Amino acid sequence: MLSYLSEYAHVFGPFRLLQYISVRTVGAAVTALIVGFIIAPRLILWFKKMKFGHGYIDERTGALGATYFDKKHTPTMGGLIIFLSVFISALLWATPNVWVLVALFVYAALTIPGFRDDYLKVVHKNKDGINSWEKIAWQSLATVVALAILLWHPTSSHKIHELWVPFLKTAVIPHMHWSLLLILIYLWIVGFSNAINLTDGLDGLAVGCTITVALVLGIMAYIAGNSIYSQYLLISYVPGTGELTVICGALIGACMAFLWYNSHPAEVFMGDTGSLALGGLIGVMAFMIHQPFTLVIVGGVFVMELLSVVFQVSWFKFTKRRTGVGKRLFLMSPIHHHFQKKGWPETKVVLRFWVLSLGFALLGLATLKLR
Repeated sequence: MLSYLSEYAHVFGPFRLLQYISVRTVGAAVTALIVGFIIAPRLILWFKKMKFGHGYIDERTGALGATYFDKKHTPTMGGLIIFLSVFISALLWATPNVWVLVALFVYAALTIPGFRDDYLKVVHKNKDGINSWEKIAWQSLATVVALAILLWHPTSSHKIHELWVPFLKTAVIPHMHWSLLLILIYLWIVGFSNAINLTDGLDGLAVGCTITVALVLGIMAYIAGNSIYSQYLLISYVPGTGELTVICGALIGACMAFLWYNSHPAEVFMGDTGSLALGGLIGVMAFMIHQPFTLVIVGGVFVMELLSVVFQVSWFKFTKRRTGVGKRLFLMSPIHHHFQKKGWPETKVVLRFWVLSLGFALLGLATLKLR
């Protein structure tokens, strides 16, 4: 909204700075950071008063259960801190367009089932949370509505049909059929929702990796929305997506504020309220700037966590069917628990995964030039 003040630059000269995405991105990041620091202590205190902690130890953690004893009463639903910080900041600094609308819609739509899942766990002491079909229904609804908006709006209706992959100078599919587009967007939204949800198992792990992914997505969104830079780097030019840079800036600031309280030992967990929605947000933004497959590289830690669970379950079922005794590829999945089982302290696992996330982020940025 503040960008409209640039029209009054003749009244107050500095208002002209608000027309620049770079300025508003910094403003969004700082605003989200400040909002996060203001609301986080109050929400954490409220969570504690309401006893919004899981109150149980997940039996699946086995020998690691003892390490979670001090965490079972740590309040969850901390994703609300990130959500409120991002929304307030985005409404202030981003210029409304179809890309911003869809990004914020998906973020809000997936926050609802995440909040409901956490609510059932912490209030009704139901460790299974919402039914899988209900979660899938919410994710499907968010995907269908988001795609419908993108296909209907004249600004996005043509560009959204293109499919780009890293290292190639032109679109692999210039005009995808809507059915293929629906399948791909659904896979990215649901896939990264579940991937971040699985990654959110150690203090600061998921939110720290989200910061690096958001930083790269912000750079890519800025380039995609700039005709000169996109032409120079031979990537898809998508007018208006530069505003997603502001959303990414707000996300970075909000995650930094949350990490302050989520770092070891965590004072609050993001829960499904945060993880499901964050995954959907970065998934749909990557698709709108035509970098879905680049996100697979940039979000390498999230992909690694998801695949570790898929491979673990698949191998266990396969060996059990063949030999009658199920075998495991990892000591425990998701893979961050495997390293804990090997004796790595929690902080070492988190820091090393952050290093991996930064490496994947740099590798993803490199794809912009290698074409």
